[in-house]
Amino acid sequence: MIPTVNNADSGKKPEKRLVKLFKALPEAERQTLLQFAEFLAERTAGQQPAMPEPKDIPRPEDESVIKAMRRLSATYHMLDKSRMLNETSSLMAEHVMGGRPAVEVIDELEILFERHYRKLTDDE
Repeated sequence: MIPTVNNADSGKKPEKRLVKLFKALPEAERQTLLQFAEFLAERTAGQQPAMPEPKDIPRPEDESVIKAMRRLSATYHMLDKSRMLNETSSLMAEHVMGGRPAVEVIDELEILFERHYRKLTDDE
């Protein structure tokens, strides 16, 4: 039986719902679904919106690491912060628990955010 998308599933991310449905399909229908998805991707390839530019939010003097994280998150609003969580948490821990100076950590955070932005724009 193929699972239907009901109100209980509506809160799930579309990707998870699609995978659930995909797994329930026989192989021939899976191939049809993939072909249709490829068709849609090709059809809309030229219609992708341009990647937004980072906001120009200047770095204040004597900024704390927490405030820098907020500023960089606002500057690079288009980034998925969950993908950066491990790296940002490590830098935060180096500052809080390891006593690493805030200026050094903020410098690295700026490089980290910029690198993730460049990777995102290069992947387009």
